[in-house]
Amino acid sequence: MDVLIAAITSVEIVAAITRRCLRQPLRGTRGGSIIATDAIAVCNQFKSDLRSEYQVIEITQNIINSAMVLAQVYGLRGYDAVQLGAGCAVNSLCIANSLPLVTFVSADSELNAAAASEGLLVENPNNYP
Repeated sequence: MDVLIAAITSVEIVAAITRRCLRQPLRGTRGGSIIATDAIAVCNQFKSDLRSEYQVIEITQNIINSAMVLAQVYGLRGYDAVQLGAGCAVNSLCIANSLPLVTFVSADSELNAAAASEGLLVENPNNYP
């Protein structure tokens, strides 16, 4: 199974891990559930996996244009709309080439509803123990 991710996903993952890092509270920051050394290790492992385990979808002007429409139609946050735009672009290529539909993976219910409305198969990792 191929795992495709939008280029912005790498930023979102590193940011999410880092924001969950336990650290001295600074003005405007929140501590979390991951200790700093673990967060660094996880980020480094992800960066390594990024080079070898994932196919990165570059964000094109067509994806941006699609994302703007999706943001308007579904009221999505900016990067969520870009993620969905990338998923829809790949899904269209799959359909055109008689390949299986894309399975869009997200833990965001609003984004998943929009993806399903756009014809993507959806998996929410929160549905699994």
